[in-house]
This record gives sequence, C-alpha cells and structure tokens, in this order.
Amino acid sequence: MDILYILTSIFLVLFMVLATYDGFYLHLWKYKLYQHNESNFEHKTHTVRAILFPIIVWCLLIENSLEFFIIGMVLTFVDLIVLGFDAYSEKDSRDFMGGLPRWEYIIHLFANGFHYAIIALTIGIKLSIEGNSIYYITAPISTSLASNILTIVAENAIPGAVILAFLHVFLLFQNTQNIWDSYRNRINCC
Repeated sequence: MDILYILTSIFLVLFMVLATYDGFYLHLWKYKLYQHNESNFEHKTHTVRAILFPIIVWCLLIENSLEFFIIGMVLTFVDLIVLGFDAYSEKDSRDFMGGLPRWEYIIHLFANGFHYAIIALTIGIKLSIEGNSIYYITAPISTSLASNILTIVAENAIPGAVILAFLHVFLLFQNTQNIWDSYRNRINCC
C-alpha cells in the first residue's frame, strides 16, 4: 500500500510544479491570458479549476470520511467537465499568439496526467473491493512514513493553491487587472 502513497506524493509534487509554471508563469505572467478577449473564457476555466483544486486535495487527501470523499469525487467530475471546455477553447483562445505552443501543450498533457493519476491512486487508497462490493475504508488506512509524507505534501499544497486561485479570481476584473499590471510592469524580467 505504501507504493500508492509514494506515487501519489510524487505526482502531487510534479503536478504542483507544472501547474505553477503553467498557471502562474505562462498564463498570468508571460502571456497575460486575462487581458485578451480571445482567451477570456480560457482564463475563466482556469479560475474554476484553480478554485476546485485545493478543495479536491482537502477532500480526498486530507479529510478521511466518506462524505468528504464523495464531495471530492463530485468536484473531480466537475473539474473534468471544466477541463473539457478548457481544452476545447484553447485553440481559439491562443489566436493572439499564433496558437498554443507545442511545448505548452505537452506541459498541459503531463500536468493533467499527474492530476488525474493522483485521483486514481487516491481511489485505490480509499476504496476496497471485496467480492461484488466496494467499501470506503473508514479507519485511517495507514500511519506509515509514506502516508505521513502524503499528508504533509497535501497540506503544504493547499496554501499555494489557494493563493493561485485567489490570483485567478483577482484577475477576472478590470480594476484588479490594472493593479496587477502596474506592479507586474515594474519587473523587467521573465
């Protein structure tokens, strides 16, 4: 069972690195997707996904109850639908920059692969199949080093994810975009 915890921890770290690079640096800093009419819808889908992510992490990786598991799985399903709309809109939303760069498309594939691998592994950790029945494991599954590491990684993912979600919401509005841009333009790198 420890291998599931270890893989989930690794994939969560990899997802956070790629999501931060893509969601913060590329989308908000470099390309300023929130400023372009073509990419306005894409920014909104990223905002929804940025809000959902820390809640899903909390429900699936930190809380240990059937109710939170169900909420986390429902939100995961909502996230999957939003991802579909996001992916469908990206071709048109990147017209202002000549289309989505191939390397960024690859980043999206890996980031979303890690994201949904985390979900699949979590299902493997939290559900048990016995005969023809599926059971939610209500007792703490493990107190091993591997499970403790996953809890620490998940708890530490929440603050950064909340900040990134807040920033996405902040940039939905013209007045706050102007504030962001005035500070962003003072930095002459990247």
